[in-house]
Amino acid sequence: MAVTIKDVAKLAKVNPSTVSRVIANNPVISQETRQKVLTVMAELNYYPNLVARNLVSRITKTIGVVMPRSAEDLFLNPFFPEILRGISAIARRDGYDILLATGETEEEEKETILRMVHGRRVDGLILLVSRVENQLGDYLKSTDFPIAIVGKPLHDLGLCWVDNDNVEAAYKGTQHLLKLGHRTIGCITGPLEFVVTLDRLLGYQKALMEFGVEYDKELVIQGEFSQKGGHEAMNALLAVEPRITAVLVFDDLMAFGAIQQAKEQGRIVPVDISIIGFNNTPLSNFVSPPLTTVEIFPYQLGKRVTELVIQRIENPDDKEQHDYVGTNLILRQSCQRLKS
Repeated sequence: MAVTIKDVAKLAKVNPSTVSRVIANNPVISQETRQKVLTVMAELNYYPNLVARNLVSRITKTIGVVMPRSAEDLFLNPFFPEILRGISAIARRDGYDILLATGETEEEEKETILRMVHGRRVDGLILLVSRVENQLGDYLKSTDFPIAIVGKPLHDLGLCWVDNDNVEAAYKGTQHLLKLGHRTIGCITGPLEFVVTLDRLLGYQKALMEFGVEYDKELVIQGEFSQKGGHEAMNALLAVEPRITAVLVFDDLMAFGAIQQAKEQGRIVPVDISIIGFNNTPLSNFVSPPLTTVEIFPYQLGKRVTELVIQRIENPDDKEQHDYVGTNLILRQSCQRLKS
């Protein structure tokens, strides 16, 4: 027979209402009584009926996390497991569960978000992507529902968000190549529908301008955030400008594909072509050659965005907050000074 709240109350020598208050984390309960009840709950392996509790309190203690695409593709990129690890760490610390949702298309993502919000399945939402054209823009701007985004929105939506300074991050990477003497520097971007892509492209342009190098849009190739995307983009880039000596690539997986393509075309990295990636994924230190990359700290992004959404959940009258997580250029062997 399942253990009931009355069983817990009897063994703890308290009223069932006291057990309910402990479960609800009511501050009127003393720490001594709280600990006694929690100890008995552990001894009896008692788990509260959260569905019943939520019907009364209208609180789910659950945060929805909306992924930008299908899970099949998602977890091929180490960025997402790492950011989820950060989200889970703070959610667990503060007593929240995580509900993951994905969509094959932006329309499916929109339907998922509306279903979660209107169905009160979660207390707050974390969106793991910021798009240039956000189908939910007007809705997100008008709702009071706690929502936080990983990525700075292109337009002010009145929401919490956390991001890297992606303009500065790309500037650092491009500046490093320029200081090594490179002047014909290609750029392999992610899809232009994402704000992160536009910001990093601005950083690339900013560094070129500072060093007096003319921006050439022919040297900017768009690709998918995948190894295949980087492989194809490098092929297109070398076809446009075979004399290119360096490339800034907006993702490590893409950089792995770019290195592979360069090798297939008889180029030696970094002797013939220097390459910089983004994310500092674990494999970036083990590819040949080890990849110079911009560390963006996805674990910290996940932690901070969760702190922001929980703050909005528990303090709904607070003003939305924005925050940046710093970046760091990790120097390895995929770049070298241009030979004169």
